[in-house]
Amino acid sequence: MPSRVTLQDVAVRADTSRTTAHYVLTGRDREMRIAEETRRRVLRAANELRYRPDLMARGLRTRVTRTIALITDTIATEAYAGGLVHGALAAAAGHGHLLFVCETEEDPALEERLVGELADRHVDAYLYASMFTRDVSLPAGLRTQRVALLNCRTSQRKCPWVVPDERRGGRDAARILLETGHREGIWLVGEPNEQVVAGLERTAGIQETLRAAGTALAGTVHCTWWPESAYEEFGAFLDGGGRASAVICLNDRVAMGVYQALTARGLSVPGDVSVVSFDDSDLAVWLQPPLTSVALPHREMAARAVRLLLGRQTPTELEVRVPMPVRLRESVRPAASA
Repeated sequence: MPSRVTLQDVAVRADTSRTTAHYVLTGRDREMRIAEETRRRVLRAANELRYRPDLMARGLRTRVTRTIALITDTIATEAYAGGLVHGALAAAAGHGHLLFVCETEEDPALEERLVGELADRHVDAYLYASMFTRDVSLPAGLRTQRVALLNCRTSQRKCPWVVPDERRGGRDAARILLETGHREGIWLVGEPNEQVVAGLERTAGIQETLRAAGTALAGTVHCTWWPESAYEEFGAFLDGGGRASAVICLNDRVAMGVYQALTARGLSVPGDVSVVSFDDSDLAVWLQPPLTSVALPHREMAARAVRLLLGRQTPTELEVRVPMPVRLRESVRPAASA
């Protein structure tokens, strides 16, 4: 393997001192009053030799490594939230930083070890992220570091966090149905309990908009966030004589179970029941008909968190809510009474 081109190699090629080459390549040539002809020789030599500065050595001297660490629970290996990683990678690169991606699988011992190893590498700043929006406890090693939270919140210290605007997303989901004439027979399917931030806020937004329109949910079919549970519980609802004009599912996996339950009983979407959902995962476009879904803005959330972390944006409040785009597809049609 060829040896790395050094600053001394550049200085020799340019017929100048190492110090002069250093000033030119770090942009301090005017400050040090280096002649234009000398500056050009140094730049030409660096280009010819394909010189790259030793960022590790520079980081040890300056304590600035231009690196960010993304510490997650299970995001890195879960395709569902891959946009968070992709968005953070792109934003970090756009600001001239490298991104370390570390996954803890919610193992406190592993998390503590990773934080220590990242500190040993003089990482400049940290993104602390969660697969699902929730309240988290920051590891002790991050409580004095520059940190921004991504898809999670904390009460332990004052640092910005970026989350999807779930309540607004709930309002938009309800508005889709109201604008197509659905006012009665709107059922919620999912698990809107206080332990799941997304479910709680989406439901609150739905109820708020329906209430303002002078109507309300017909009821809730309780199930977990997975297709099997939705299929069983919504199927039991239908078998028991339940009827719906429209259904709002708390995520696309639940919507998949609802589709299957309807199909198994000879009913169709949207012919018999209109369906709206959340997340806009791959399932939304794979289902037939394609599913209207309120998207999780993972890429934009990650980009916003990186900008906050690097001081490119100054939040007016600790919490930054990112709007959830609406993806209108063929799973909704006007109500029969419209």
